[in-house]
Amino acid sequence: MFLTIPGILSKTDVKRVLEKAGALDWRDGRETAGRTARAVKSNLQADLKSEAGQGLHDFLMSAISADATMKAMARPKRYSRLLLSRTEGGGHYGFHVDNALMSTDGRQMRTDLSFTLFLSAPETYEGGELHLLTAAGDFMAKPEAGTMILYPSGAIHQVKPVTKGSRIACVGWIESRIQRADQREILFDLESTRAALPKGTREQKLILDKTISNLIRMWAS
Repeated sequence: MFLTIPGILSKTDVKRVLEKAGALDWRDGRETAGRTARAVKSNLQADLKSEAGQGLHDFLMSAISADATMKAMARPKRYSRLLLSRTEGGGHYGFHVDNALMSTDGRQMRTDLSFTLFLSAPETYEGGELHLLTAAGDFMAKPEAGTMILYPSGAIHQVKPVTKGSRIACVGWIESRIQRADQREILFDLESTRAALPKGTREQKLILDKTISNLIRMWAS
């Protein structure tokens, strides 16, 4: 399931993040790529382990992990460290699949879901679409700044070449408490239905509470 989540960051927060990102050190993005992906990766990544970088990392992680829609869909158990990517001057990240297992802060995690939080306004750069291959056809995303795209880590995807301007985005991965995608989708649908029920339907909401809780007990790891 692919999900577009607008408003992870406000316009004010996006401006603040970009200002702070401009003062960071940027390195060749191939340093963090796997062997196969390294051959198709051409971008820069910010050092988020410096004092200023860590502060920006924590701000972004707080905003991402607090979003109710993201939590309802992903059921996060563990997050990777975030990456801050800058792509420009024809840079790109060709078709690849994210690693199934990643080490983060000294611990290994399974990657169930990937996300891209767009930070550059789409009118400020040309190209740079997030392009995913799906059974239903191609999925292309170049949303407003502050919007997140959540997608399966096993999907074949690319960042198309940026031919003008600069594309800055925050990227990360999630290990879900619910490993199967179809089960996560069922829970998300039930959560969405519960949220849409009108006031005064307490009994129906309690039944949904019970159903959601019991399914999580059955499926969670």
